[in-house]
Amino acid sequence: MSLWAGMQKKSKWSPGPGVKILGVTLTVSDGWVVSAAGSAIGICPDCGWRSRSRHGWARRNLQDLPVQGKPVTVKLLLSRWRCAHRECARRTFTDRLPTVADPYARRTRRVGEIVGLLGHSAGGRPGERLMQRLGMPVSDNTILRQLKRDAVFAQRNSEIRVVGIDDWSWRRATSYGTIMVDLERRSVVDILDDRSVESAAKWLRDRPSIEVISRDRCGLYAQAAREGAPQAQQVADRFHLIQNLRSAIEEQMSLSGRATGRAILSEDAIVDAAAHRRRARLAHRQSRQEIFEKLHALREEGLSYSEIARRTGYERRSVAKWLKFEAPPDRRRAALKSTSPWYFETFLAQCWKDGNRCGRHLFHDVKQRGYTGNFANLERLLGAWRRAEREQADEVPRTTLKSEPVRDPETGHAISPVVAAALCIKPRGLLTERQAKKVDALKQGSNAFAQMRRLAMRFNGILRGKKSAPLDVWIDDAIDCELIPIMRFARVLRRDIDAVNNAIEQPWSNGKAEGQINRLKTLKRAMYGRAGPELLRARMLPSLHTK
Repeated sequence: MSLWAGMQKKSKWSPGPGVKILGVTLTVSDGWVVSAAGSAIGICPDCGWRSRSRHGWARRNLQDLPVQGKPVTVKLLLSRWRCAHRECARRTFTDRLPTVADPYARRTRRVGEIVGLLGHSAGGRPGERLMQRLGMPVSDNTILRQLKRDAVFAQRNSEIRVVGIDDWSWRRATSYGTIMVDLERRSVVDILDDRSVESAAKWLRDRPSIEVISRDRCGLYAQAAREGAPQAQQVADRFHLIQNLRSAIEEQMSLSGRATGRAILSEDAIVDAAAHRRRARLAHRQSRQEIFEKLHALREEGLSYSEIARRTGYERRSVAKWLKFEAPPDRRRAALKSTSPWYFETFLAQCWKDGNRCGRHLFHDVKQRGYTGNFANLERLLGAWRRAEREQADEVPRTTLKSEPVRDPETGHAISPVVAAALCIKPRGLLTERQAKKVDALKQGSNAFAQMRRLAMRFNGILRGKKSAPLDVWIDDAIDCELIPIMRFARVLRRDIDAVNNAIEQPWSNGKAEGQINRLKTLKRAMYGRAGPELLRARMLPSLHTK
């Protein structure tokens, strides 16, 4: 009884100021229907003249907040007025109620805020089901349109001073994007469709207010920061510094000498492309000579073409063609074209030197520079460079790469390189009793581990000490340690010394960007991977309706 008595008060049904309630009725099909009218006096939006000369009427139906689980429709009667001011160019105008609803909107502002908030947090179809349950039926397409409109206004925020850049995968090893995070406000600023140097540099160039750029060890973003925001300070992420050090330790402790972190290789490991091509051509020529001699030897034994093809595995036509020659045909190298990755040797060598060695990344970048070949040819070239590096590593004395496995004093099992690397960078105070025993066993059984642990503890102390002065001494000691992976890691630090010094002295890191990437992956999976970059960007940007 009290609830109905409260609802009988017409003021309780008003959608906002400036609206006069005429009546309220309850229908079976439409729910609550609220009849309302605008102000009795019109105010010209151009000159501010108050007018009482009515020219006509305009009607609007607005969806409002539900009552008792039933929808509420506000049938608003608005007046159309004449402007009597002689100097005003506008002759007629209609009542505007900006606090109630936007022009041409079909729902009140308070309902629109709920629609935008649900679209941002739940998405299209879940938001549609929830709105239907709440008594405010709205289609999923309407929710997504509202979400995208809000995203356009969300991007018009204040200037950005500190930004964190990181990549994320649409599809692992296939396509990647770039996320931009305002580290001061801890919110996403923008999402790029790719992670190329050009797109990131253009984005940074359009925002000259950026003063600090936090990034990981990827050479792409370092180059983009140099091109797009030369005025900004680059900060290397401390987590990735420790991670790269751990990868170097794991590589050193590996019994097979297999590298587990290719991004930490130094510029000294860049392959001499010309020398490698000469070796490859020589090996190819020798292989053709062996094929030629083998086929002719079988033919001299009196075997037929079919029998030779069966024994060698070559096609019969190929066997017949080879047997027509008196000497192996020598193929001359044709002029390089855009279909060959060797055409872009200079660019690829520079990327390789900067630490960008992922085939998919390089394929995307070289495609933008005119490469028309396929990924297999590029990967074949990169594979040759990797094999050449392994050959260079094999030239190092075996004692520096391999050692006897260190065994766990409790179980007797060999301690894996992964566990050894994790224990090497962990401070003594954080070790458990069992882990401390393993560390002691590793220090006694491996001089390399003992040396790397001393360097790792010093490096951790430098990062926590907030002073970059001892870093130069540490790099010199790491280069002089004669442990190849640690030497490479130290040389890469020296090449990126400014960003590393800023990482030590400044409080910024990419931790907030990594957290936003986790949120992005959750949203991407919740949308079943069917949403495009525009919708994903709209859901990642901060909501306009949160208070």
